[in-house]
Amino acid sequence: MAPSKKSSSGESINSRLALVMKSGKSSLGYKSTLKTLRNGKAKLVIISGNTPPLRKSEIEYYAMLAKTSVHHFSGNNVDLGTACGKYFRVGTLTILDAGDSDILKTE
Repeated sequence: MAPSKKSSSGESINSRLALVMKSGKSSLGYKSTLKTLRNGKAKLVIISGNTPPLRKSEIEYYAMLAKTSVHHFSGNNVDLGTACGKYFRVGTLTILDAGDSDILKTE
């Protein structure tokens, strides 16, 4: 029973992410994530599952200082890139404006 719940949760985050990429504002990548966290513009940070631990902890630390929520994506960086509708790998993703999506309310 639990794996089916997990897969539906994964599907919902993917559909919400697709809606954010279409109607909202986001920035892809590690450097731009740190910039938006330092500027205080980030609303939500999504980190892929295979991000190195040091980089992950640094992003979490910046997010804690900026009072921004962090979501750990269950898949790897290839899956996160596919969920964003891109043909390349995405290690970290920052949502600046959710647009029509309710992704900020569920996290």
